[in-house]
Amino acid sequence: MSRHVLLIEDNAQNRYLATFLLEHHGYSVTFAEDGPRGIALAQAGAPDLILLDIQLPGMDGHAVARALRGIPALQATPIIAVTSYAMVGDREKAMAAGCTGYLEKPINPDTFIADIERFAPPAR
Repeated sequence: MSRHVLLIEDNAQNRYLATFLLEHHGYSVTFAEDGPRGIALAQAGAPDLILLDIQLPGMDGHAVARALRGIPALQATPIIAVTSYAMVGDREKAMAAGCTGYLEKPINPDTFIADIERFAPPAR
């Protein structure tokens, strides 16, 4: 059975590339364009892995990560920040908010799947 990824990303081009790569490698992907919708989909869909943009409209990714970690059923779900925030301290801020991993944008299509699989649970 394929692993289910929830992609919370507001940029259509970034969503397209990540979804293309993930589906090509056997993942099923659901996406949300903003934090509140992402939280709702995570609660309803129990994803195996969450890819989270930090720079989202309205509710930033740090707030989304904290909200997701407050949901008992999602406390062990890996959350990977996929973000263009790459300044000193940004990784630590994402991890402190509840992210399990951190990848910088732009993503590298050649290494993206290997990068996220370091955090993904085994297929069910």
